[in-house]
Amino acid sequence: MNARRQDTLTNLPNALTFLRLACIPLILMCLLFPGRWGSFVAALFFGIASITDILDGFFARKYGLVTVLGKFLDPLVDKLLVSMTMIMLIPLDRIPVWMVILIIAREMAVTGLRAVAVGEGIVIQASALGKYKTIFQSIALVGLCLHYPYFGADFHVVGMAFLWGALLLTLWSGWEYFRQFNKVFFPPKE
Repeated sequence: MNARRQDTLTNLPNALTFLRLACIPLILMCLLFPGRWGSFVAALFFGIASITDILDGFFARKYGLVTVLGKFLDPLVDKLLVSMTMIMLIPLDRIPVWMVILIIAREMAVTGLRAVAVGEGIVIQASALGKYKTIFQSIALVGLCLHYPYFGADFHVVGMAFLWGALLLTLWSGWEYFRQFNKVFFPPKE
C-alpha cells in the first residue's frame, strides 16, 4: 500500500469515521437487550458516534484533511448509523414505522439527487437545514435509545419531541434539495 493511500486511511477525520462505523454493530447489539442497561449503553455508543461526526468534519476542514474516501464514507456511515438505529427501535415500540420510512426515503432521494448532480459536475452543498436535521435526529435517537426515565426526565418523551422536529426539518430540507436541483437542471424559461 503506498504512503498516500495509507495517510488517507489513517488521517484523523477518516479514523473518526471508522470509529463511528464500529459503533453501529455495538449499538445494534445493545438494543437486542433493551432493558435499562442495554438501552443506556446503546445511547452512550450513539452519542459517541454522533460526536465523532461533528469532530471528523471539523478536523477535515481545519487541517485540510478532506479526502475522496472521507467525502464518500462520512455521509454513508451517517446514514447507516441513523437508519439502522431507527430500524432497531421499531420492534421495541420506541419509534413509529411511518416516521422511519419518511426519514429513510428522504435520505435515499436526496442522496440520489446529489449523485445525479455530481455526475453532471454540479455539487449540491449540504444545507444548514440538513445540519439542523442531523442535530435533532441525533438528540432524538439518544433519547429514544435511553427510553427509560433517568434523573426525573422521561427520555422517550424528549426523544419523540426531537424526532418530530427532526421529521419536519427532514421534509423541509428535502424539499429545499429538490428545489435547488430543479433550479439547476430545469431553469425557468425567460
